[in-house]
Amino acid sequence: MHTILLIDDDERLASLLSKYFSRYDLKLVSETHPAQGIEQLKNNDDIELLILDIMLPDMDGFDVCRMLRKWNDLPILMLTARGEVMDRIVGLEIGADDYLSKPFEPRELVARIYSILKRVNKSNVSSTSTKDDILQWGQLILDKRKHQVCLNQVELKLTNKEYALLQLFLENPEKSFDRDEIMNALSGIDAEFFSRSIDILVSRLRNKLKPLKCIQTVWGKGYRFIPPNNK
Repeated sequence: MHTILLIDDDERLASLLSKYFSRYDLKLVSETHPAQGIEQLKNNDDIELLILDIMLPDMDGFDVCRMLRKWNDLPILMLTARGEVMDRIVGLEIGADDYLSKPFEPRELVARIYSILKRVNKSNVSSTSTKDDILQWGQLILDKRKHQVCLNQVELKLTNKEYALLQLFLENPEKSFDRDEIMNALSGIDAEFFSRSIDILVSRLRNKLKPLKCIQTVWGKGYRFIPPNNK
């Protein structure tokens, strides 16, 4: 059973989702205040995904997401009545993995949760990585089995989409990808986010890969990865 944390001040919604989730092997833990939700994340290692409302008391969901991304790479699904495009872009830019507007169909929420959990691909089969699990260019190393990226022997804190994008680039060095190809490759990115979301995603990944300048803009096409060193 997967454990999901909901931070939303709507107690009725939490009660309804808790009953509905039980049909799909999902256990819901809920908090109505962001501070309590953050404590849950610090103390409950079973939580695999966070459903986060934007309109919260004392601290909005964007601030909570920014705070969490400083120390936690848990998948985050923004759930809110604010469905404007700019809200979605901001959510993606600060590290959210998906976005669903209220009102919503509970079955769609469940489908999105499982889609995200599948992408995270946390494997408990073995912690030992083989040569095939490692993608390396110079001091940049991606370990697919551990879902880990290191640069100059320092682990990088990447969101799930940033990790997936880097893996795509590392597996296809010097190949140019347009925005549609990247969105198709990173299954789960909403088409509603359109090409602007890809630009934001690339920008965030570039910042985390500094001082490397290995993601090149191909004008009129999209982006490509230029290996910093030979393997």
